[in-house]
Amino acid sequence: MTESPFLLACRRRPVPHTPVWFMRQAGRSLPEYLRVREGVPMLESCARPDMIVEITLQPVRRYAVDAAIFFSDIMVPLKAIGVDLDIKPGVGPVIADPIRDASGVAALRPLVPDDVPYVTEAVEGLVGELGSTPLIGFAGGPFTLASYLIEGGPSKNHERTKALMYGEPELWADLMARLADLTIAFLKVQVAAGASAVQLFDSWVGAVAAHDYRESVLPHTRRIFAEIGPLGVPRIHFGVGTGELLGPMGEAGADVVGVDWRVPLDEAVSRVPHGKALQGNLDPAILFAPWETVEHRARDVLARGRTAEGHIFNLGHGVLPSTDPDVLARLADLVHEASTDDTL
Repeated sequence: MTESPFLLACRRRPVPHTPVWFMRQAGRSLPEYLRVREGVPMLESCARPDMIVEITLQPVRRYAVDAAIFFSDIMVPLKAIGVDLDIKPGVGPVIADPIRDASGVAALRPLVPDDVPYVTEAVEGLVGELGSTPLIGFAGGPFTLASYLIEGGPSKNHERTKALMYGEPELWADLMARLADLTIAFLKVQVAAGASAVQLFDSWVGAVAAHDYRESVLPHTRRIFAEIGPLGVPRIHFGVGTGELLGPMGEAGADVVGVDWRVPLDEAVSRVPHGKALQGNLDPAILFAPWETVEHRARDVLARGRTAEGHIFNLGHGVLPSTDPDVLARLADLVHEASTDDTL
């Protein structure tokens, strides 16, 4: 495991080839995933160790990826502590009683390992199955979790969330502290069971201005990474639309900063503090173009990635549902082959 190209790249050490994995590689683009999930609600599938193991392994069997990503959902720890929520197909997470006041915040209790025994069982099973392939554990970032809890579901503008952040800073800080505690506990469960790295998905934090991020989000994210640091596993930080936040995100304490497709990697190098590897960042939509275009764009990402202190090839966000799995398989092979080409 110590010679894993993925783990080496996370630590900015020399690699035999650029490692590659894909966000949402385990999931909805695979026909075998759809067969396994047929008739099983999302949150139920995330609580069944046998299903978690099978779905996590499916892309590893199909693609030459250098890491597996634990099959779960960012809402799992909230569900585990008693938040009344559901993940509705075509909609996303829906909260029955959105948090709008201090009593709602106070009702969020801490997570303990016994709340998620299925996570421990699944991670332990996966570590045995994966052998030398690292397993990435993950959790949702505090802003994204807060947005779902406050808005009651997905939101384009996050207006209620921002209103609380701007207008009630003490209540906001209490909510974010509780969500940071939840995230820390959930990540620790995964690492204790054998996860080799972790990724924090603060998917919607790009909706926040840089000043507000530094004041209202960064302190809590920094605490998450600080708590995970002593566990000795690489830490990855990712958000969507975060080009203007790459600098402060790089200060949060992660070893790797994920970059979405909007900012070229060589530009991201100038925005992220020194001492970080980068992950990304092919636009997922490019996978629907002719192969010649996919190859050209992938080689461009690899070339720009060489300017970083370490580079893990990935998409700029998750695999889209109707993506052809054969294109992803071909892309993974291309990354390995092309990244060893000195003329790239």
